[in-house]
Amino acid sequence: MRERDAMTELKVKGALGAELAALVDRPAGPIRAVALFAHCFTCGKDLRAAKLIARRLADKGIATVRFDFTGLGASGGEFASTHFSSNVGDLVKMADAMREGIGAPQILIGHSLGGAAVLVAASQIPEVKAVATIAAPADAEHVTHNFAADLARIEEDGEARVTLAGREFTIRREFLEDLRTHQVTDHVRALKAALLVMHAPLDNYVGIDNATRIFVAARHPKSFVSLGSADHLLSNPDDAQYAADIVAAWASRFVLETPAPDVSGPPDGARAVALDGAFKTALTASGYPLIADEPAEIGGEGAGPTPYDLLSSALAACTLMTMRMYGARKGWSVDATVDVTHGKVHKDDCEECMDVDAGKDGRIDRFERVIRFGPGTDPENHARLAEIANRCPVHLTLERGAAVVTRTET
Repeated sequence: MRERDAMTELKVKGALGAELAALVDRPAGPIRAVALFAHCFTCGKDLRAAKLIARRLADKGIATVRFDFTGLGASGGEFASTHFSSNVGDLVKMADAMREGIGAPQILIGHSLGGAAVLVAASQIPEVKAVATIAAPADAEHVTHNFAADLARIEEDGEARVTLAGREFTIRREFLEDLRTHQVTDHVRALKAALLVMHAPLDNYVGIDNATRIFVAARHPKSFVSLGSADHLLSNPDDAQYAADIVAAWASRFVLETPAPDVSGPPDGARAVALDGAFKTALTASGYPLIADEPAEIGGEGAGPTPYDLLSSALAACTLMTMRMYGARKGWSVDATVDVTHGKVHKDDCEECMDVDAGKDGRIDRFERVIRFGPGTDPENHARLAEIANRCPVHLTLERGAAVVTRTET
């Protein structure tokens, strides 16, 4: 497993030997549990619902890994060579790789055919304590209804090109034969983890009767939650976030042992809470979660921007906001981007910095701001907007300096 951006991206060898692409949505605070998400048939980790669910779970302290099965999305391999067994194998391989890094998954979450896959894979991942399915079929062969008109051709010719959700895929006879070997409900009966079944009563792709069959086959503890009017792909963001909220609340009974840290912070200020690692820090600014860290070369993990990166971001955002506020009063269109970089330089090397007091080593902090105007801004207004940028409150604070009053509490 290779890791980049502090476990944000993973590359893992899948069941068929191809490299699988995965993303980790990490909490800003401590990791309370680890989940592995399996997407729907021919979908991918970047499906909107998958992203929303993973990010929502991360907000609740559950680090969530989502990945593309072999032959899909950014993963390698040929889709035509895959089958349901390889999907299950990919899940097990991903869990093995996670075990060596972020930690083995205690929660498996599967959407549609991915739900059937996690039900089968659960017995091969010993750390799993909870399994949640979303719109899952009760048998893997159910997926063939997506290309029912091509089944005879696949059986006769050995393979066929089929159109699924506007994209063409090659389906081989081996895929169909493999589906028939898997009795998903047999795995449900043997499941040793808690089970949550989520399904929408009006799902037009996988009928609600599938949820009934899964639920009846399972032993306790088991739960069923209706997804109301949601469609099969949870295309409404509210439905995806609701599903994630249900998983997080339900899993707390079986998995989440570490209470969520209080990083809510004051409503009009910021709070910082130390995390695992030398420098990694959970932040909230007026209730919005952030994370800060230092780069690996100085002992950090690179899990987030540095404090000076955040300060540069504040200057960039304030500059653009100030220009847009002025433009709105004037009736001007402000099409611009603002780049800010920070560095420590010797005062003698900066002609524009003569009025700034240097430290004992002769160095000063220098923020370089570059404003790029797009075609939507009248060139006649560029100079005036650049002048207004210098009135940005963060700019003025940096220029004038500020008092920092510190007190301690227990």
